[in-house]
Amino acid sequence: MTAFQTVPSLLIEFGAARRLGEILRGQYGQTHVCLVTDAFLNRSGLLKPALASLAAADWTVTVIDDVVADPPEPVVLAAAQRARDCGAEIVLGLGGGSSMDVAKLIAVLAASDQPLQEMYGIGNVRGPRLPLVQVPTTAGTGSEVTPISIVTTGETTKMGVVSPRLYADQAILDAELTLGLSPAATAMTGIDAMVHAIEAYTTRHLKNPLSDMLACKALDLLGRNLLAACRNGADRPAREAMLLGATLAGQAFANAPVAAVHALAYPIGGIFHVPHGLSNSLVLPQVLRFNAQAASQHYSELADIIVPGSAGSAEARTDALVRHMEGLIGQCGIPRRLAEVGIREQDLDRLAADAMKQVRLLGNNPRDLTERDARAIYASAL
Repeated sequence: MTAFQTVPSLLIEFGAARRLGEILRGQYGQTHVCLVTDAFLNRSGLLKPALASLAAADWTVTVIDDVVADPPEPVVLAAAQRARDCGAEIVLGLGGGSSMDVAKLIAVLAASDQPLQEMYGIGNVRGPRLPLVQVPTTAGTGSEVTPISIVTTGETTKMGVVSPRLYADQAILDAELTLGLSPAATAMTGIDAMVHAIEAYTTRHLKNPLSDMLACKALDLLGRNLLAACRNGADRPAREAMLLGATLAGQAFANAPVAAVHALAYPIGGIFHVPHGLSNSLVLPQVLRFNAQAASQHYSELADIIVPGSAGSAEARTDALVRHMEGLIGQCGIPRRLAEVGIREQDLDRLAADAMKQVRLLGNNPRDLTERDARAIYASAL
């Protein structure tokens, strides 16, 4: 059996944010929008055209801009209460993955009395939700098309809410919003999207022909355009390709879930506050090498897509894929070793122990991974 779900409506239009009010007015008869973003985006002026368009179309807008990276549970709950208090009728996530993740939870928390604590896990969201529209400003997380929201639940721990109820009603891809993204942020989010495609294609559970097709196309778009987008932030074709690639990768892993790269990345982000995309890239080559004996056929097929001149046995092409990704990360100019983000040998035991708590993700990995394996992977990335 193959099951596949995604958002019911996807609009791809350069400059769409400049007519956001008109787009929403064509879909909804309500009047009050809750716009969820972060303080930097709100202060930067990036939102001004969208806000002007909403005002011109007679939308009442409440901006919630206190979203932070790896959003803590109190931030989510406070934002949901603000949405309730202002009488929000539609939730609009406009920003990076964290803003869109919080928007998803606001949409369900503001419309029902189910506590957030009861939503953690897979398929636990009940009751109604507010209409939800997502507009990404980075090309990475794919959150605009996934049914997943990640919350920081303790000082260093994260939990996920995974439910079809979190799929947006519409995702709007406007690459103009990504033109000002810094080279480092472009690289980190771009590698994150490539990891989504790689892990979706090689997942142990729920791999299917539709997610495979999306993952392959995503990897092609991302692999051919990442360096161009990093080197010239105003390269419109590269930016458009990156944004579409990230969304396709999001659709892939929403159905064919990610695995050990993410499982090992989460403790790096949680304990050391390293951005999620960078956390993924720091362990990606080592996890690929670890998985090679179980996943070389699939890895070799991905090498055929993004490694020029890839040839030879499945093992040889897998090695070429790993070396290509290492080289790509190096050319992006972001940190390549754990030591560069402050991680030391004495931290590895804790990282490995925390990684093993990501049971949902580790179960998808093509090769079983023990705590000793996790520590060895971290050590090789140090």
